[in-house]
Amino acid sequence: MTASEKTKAFPSLGHDGLHPLKSDAYLFDIDGTLLNTQDLIHYRALNRALRDVYGADTTIDGIAYHGKTDLSILRAALARVGVTDEVFASKLPAALEIVRLDVGLNAQALVPKVCAAIPELLAKLQSAGKLLGVASGNLEVVGWHKVESAGLRGFFSFGCFADHYENREDVFQCAVEEVQRRLGPQAAVCFIGDTPSDIGAARHAGARVIAVATGVHKREDLLAHEPDFCIGSCADLLEIIAK
Repeated sequence: MTASEKTKAFPSLGHDGLHPLKSDAYLFDIDGTLLNTQDLIHYRALNRALRDVYGADTTIDGIAYHGKTDLSILRAALARVGVTDEVFASKLPAALEIVRLDVGLNAQALVPKVCAAIPELLAKLQSAGKLLGVASGNLEVVGWHKVESAGLRGFFSFGCFADHYENREDVFQCAVEEVQRRLGPQAAVCFIGDTPSDIGAARHAGARVIAVATGVHKREDLLAHEPDFCIGSCADLLEIIAK
């Protein structure tokens, strides 16, 4: 990164408490942040739940699902074909079991592409004594299968997922509370995510947030939502904290 790019990415770099390595815990989104999947395992599992549990002739195609939880993706797809909230809720447990089962049975076929510098960044944070966790809109089984298939599971002490939360804000709040349970109420928490929803959810949870443009959103789009830091990839972050 050039000096000008660093200023834009890290407008508060050097101010007390705002350096990206100053937090006690770092919580990572999965899809678009840690990795991008190059398969259709999760996609097909969600679609089978729509078809087999709800009898809906629809898919998740056309849903802006980046930054959404699995539950909210299913609800949005079903709402388009007239499924009521009552029916959605009554059949949701069976639908989620289909998703978990399908991804579990096909986990060996997952093809994750780890985002730039992620293993190196995680190793750097881990060696610095930071608590590392996952905060994801995936179901727990789904999320951990992705992380494990990418060879990253050993870096993380815990994860918070969307099995019981439809809103991303609630997932992130759960993650902050887990950090506080482990490190105390004054622990400084930083989320790393790739969508405007991640930025909003981190703000809702009272945490810092580093936005990374390794998903579908460009840096310019993420900067508009005023994260604490905004980078093209975690290679940029690794460069900053290595100095």
